[in-house]
Amino acid sequence: MEDNRPPYCAPRWHTHTFVHDYGSRATRSPAPYKKDGNNVRGPQQLMALFRYSLLSLVVASLFVASTVAVLPGRRMGFSVTHLAPRASLNQTWGQYSPYFATTPYQSPPDDCEISQVNVIERHGARYPTNGATERILEALAQFDNVTEFTDAKAAFLANYSYDLGVSTLIRAGAEESYDAGAEIFARYNALVSDDAIPFVRASGSDRVVDSATNWTAGFSAASDYFFNPTLNLIISEELNDTLDDAMCPNVGDSDAQTDQWTSIFAAPIVERLNSAAIGANLTATNIYNLMSMCSFDTLAKETPSPFCDLFTEDEFEGFAYVGDLDKYYGTGYGQELGRVQGVGYINELIARLTGEAVVDNTQTNRTLDSSNETFPLDRTIYADFSHDNQMIAIYSAMGLFPQTTALDPTSPDASRTWRAANLVPFAARMVTERLACGEETYVRVLVNDALQPLEFCGSGDGTCTLDAFVESQAYARNNGEGDFEKCGWVPESSS
Repeated sequence: MEDNRPPYCAPRWHTHTFVHDYGSRATRSPAPYKKDGNNVRGPQQLMALFRYSLLSLVVASLFVASTVAVLPGRRMGFSVTHLAPRASLNQTWGQYSPYFATTPYQSPPDDCEISQVNVIERHGARYPTNGATERILEALAQFDNVTEFTDAKAAFLANYSYDLGVSTLIRAGAEESYDAGAEIFARYNALVSDDAIPFVRASGSDRVVDSATNWTAGFSAASDYFFNPTLNLIISEELNDTLDDAMCPNVGDSDAQTDQWTSIFAAPIVERLNSAAIGANLTATNIYNLMSMCSFDTLAKETPSPFCDLFTEDEFEGFAYVGDLDKYYGTGYGQELGRVQGVGYINELIARLTGEAVVDNTQTNRTLDSSNETFPLDRTIYADFSHDNQMIAIYSAMGLFPQTTALDPTSPDASRTWRAANLVPFAARMVTERLACGEETYVRVLVNDALQPLEFCGSGDGTCTLDAFVESQAYARNNGEGDFEKCGWVPESSS
């Protein structure tokens, strides 16, 4: 059934502006704190958390009853995880997978209290980009030449009309970011008070900005509107932007590796679908783009797409590996100038964790990072919004997800930990927690709720001292150890 609703970006009550007027709520005096186990909560936080928990129980019961509660601009109970026609299929869509937590969240050790949280999050689910749209349309045009469909599953293509938008967020993507904001409040509300509101930045793309404002809306709603963060800073993607680096013109790409694997895994699919659609003359590249429609069409229409039924689960595993290769050889370990693009953010993270000024000679904007208005060092929660390729560079610069051998473009290693669906699904997030454990300060890093081992700082159990963590980040602290100079960036003017 055709969906004639307008594109869904930010919730209607929350647009992407810098300043929001919430009346007197923003000027109340901080409430006295009360110790509660490992958390410190004031009466306002406790009441907000109770209301949020009660709302969650109500929503869950309504979902079980197959009833959808509706709020302005938001459908409570909607879950993209139930849209795929087959179980777990949506986790084989690579970077086009909807958000999912790869493991349940693990609380910090009993003798530790969280003192600071740093979130960097990918934008939520979107329509295909301009380039992807062109490639999808090229694949669909092949069916104009079909004289006969011999497989009923492909027959819908005889009269199919492409109707997706371009690049902007979809409703499912808005939900992902909204829910992420609510989750951060529920998990870390002890860090929130009138004087401790999250500081929020976003890279300049519309879908990233809208994701940030959806996140702040979810955070506010979860607190029953006691605490209302706003988007404090939008960073232009033209120059110095640690949330979307554009300062490495010499960087290579992943085309050789992704093309090689696509030609291998898609070969039998080409033969099968060309037999199912006589005259289509599909290529391996066409197959990949048709497979991407399983995700894009499903998430946009909020119902399983007929494109999904054209392919098997094993074939989608092959599709997912294209995404793994793309990220690994695009801005990951397989790209010589990949991880250097994440150095600026790592140095900003170190500054926040230590409370000391940013020291960096790569992507950071010195004007912004030297001002307390645009880069404060006294907040308890920071939330930044970015893109998948940038987050891959950041993971790699930090040392997360190392592989014993480079990804093979001819044969996937089933034991690999480098999987785009686990690393950068839509609304992916890396959370760095600073912990106070007695007299010592520690750091934990979670990616999509999975606690990272941090073996590079001598941990292995996911918790290492702040000093050891900072020491382990020598690549970033040394400005990419010469890699940034290889990028070929020539600034028009210093910033």
